[in-house]
Amino acid sequence: MSRITPLILATALFMENMDATVISTSLNAIASDIGTDPISLKLALTAYLVALAIFIPISSWMADRFGARTVFRWAMGVFVLGSLACAFANSLETFVGARFLQGMGGAMMTPVARLVLVRSTARHDLVAAMAWLTIPGLIGPVVGPPFGGFLTTYLSWHWIFLINVPIGMVGIALVSKFLPEMERIEPGMMDFKGFILAGSAFALFVFGTSVISLPALPPLFGVIATVLGIVLGLLYVRYALATPKPLFDLRLLRFPFFRSAVVAGSFFRLGQGAIPFLFPLMLQLSFGMSPFESGMVTFAGAVGAIIAKFVANQIFATMGFRNALVVATAVSALGLVAMGLYTPQTPLPLIIAILVVVGFWQSIFWTGSNAFVFSDINDKDAGQANVISQVNVQLTIALGVALGGGILEASNALRGGELILADFHLAFFVLAGMCLISTALFMRLPGNAGHQLTRPAPAAE
Repeated sequence: MSRITPLILATALFMENMDATVISTSLNAIASDIGTDPISLKLALTAYLVALAIFIPISSWMADRFGARTVFRWAMGVFVLGSLACAFANSLETFVGARFLQGMGGAMMTPVARLVLVRSTARHDLVAAMAWLTIPGLIGPVVGPPFGGFLTTYLSWHWIFLINVPIGMVGIALVSKFLPEMERIEPGMMDFKGFILAGSAFALFVFGTSVISLPALPPLFGVIATVLGIVLGLLYVRYALATPKPLFDLRLLRFPFFRSAVVAGSFFRLGQGAIPFLFPLMLQLSFGMSPFESGMVTFAGAVGAIIAKFVANQIFATMGFRNALVVATAVSALGLVAMGLYTPQTPLPLIIAILVVVGFWQSIFWTGSNAFVFSDINDKDAGQANVISQVNVQLTIALGVALGGGILEASNALRGGELILADFHLAFFVLAGMCLISTALFMRLPGNAGHQLTRPAPAAE
């Protein structure tokens, strides 16, 4: 595998991950310009997540049917078109539709990028390759808000989308020149029944949890959609287990390391999913910081993430996957506990130092877990494992945001009045408990779990 391959993929994913959060600080300006209110405009955030939930499940089939490089280029093209549509949107309806189009492109970029790495990288080199690929997911959410605030303040909100056009065009050119075409695996017939059933379940679940946590519509809508999504999800499980070649094969959960990565990783994301929203909000409402100031504070986590990229492979080779994942999740949980103890009197250098340390170990977790998913999965099942993992990521992050927001709202409702610091502290303590469940589950792994991901396979005699 060329060293430039993960870098090209990471650049495209950085564009996607940053764009997913960049509008959070620009909602007021966009809403004012297109004639709506910021609360209603949060439907655009939900539309993007819904598009991811619908189209991620077919990403593996598309890559096998049309070729990973071709699908990745088209995904970037669709994302760029969606960005242009966002920049020229003049109403709530057109903006929400444009964000959905962006989500269609984003739904293909991340899964296909991971699939390219898995199929073009030796297992013992996978951690190093994944280190590059996980950086966008860590840096994008913390860079997005201050960057979006800067562009909106000093230029206009349109530029948070227009800037994707040159980046995307350069990315398409680099993919065409440097990304190798992967050997295709015969995908068989498309499971349209499974796609409709699973896509509807995921879309309703993500829509419902998003509306509950970011109530742009009455919360009852969110509850009904979430329940319907769960019911359809259970129906899909029954259908998939009775179908020889389902859209994504849940029978892969019989592999113990894959199952551990999915289940334990879910609890980690439940604990961490709401942090990009809750922590800046606490800094703004309780500490009196501006959106730009809070964004610059949270950027400290990205510094730790970047440092981790250079030592991730060595850490997993030295500590082993079990110990590294246990430490990473435990430190992340302690970081949540620390957030639950911060007050406006807490020295800012101390907060920043803790964010750097926690960001380092969060990066180690994302790098390791993304590789560990494939530790006992063979190449022919890599696409299925990738899709299951990516869908699980989106669902648990959405549920984590709903959980964090729900705890905040429940605490506030019981007390009455406006949000206070204690409401945030309670949310962080509960989320830390969820994260610690992940630590306990990873502790049950055998000591040699994932050893083939850091050591070359012995030569055949």
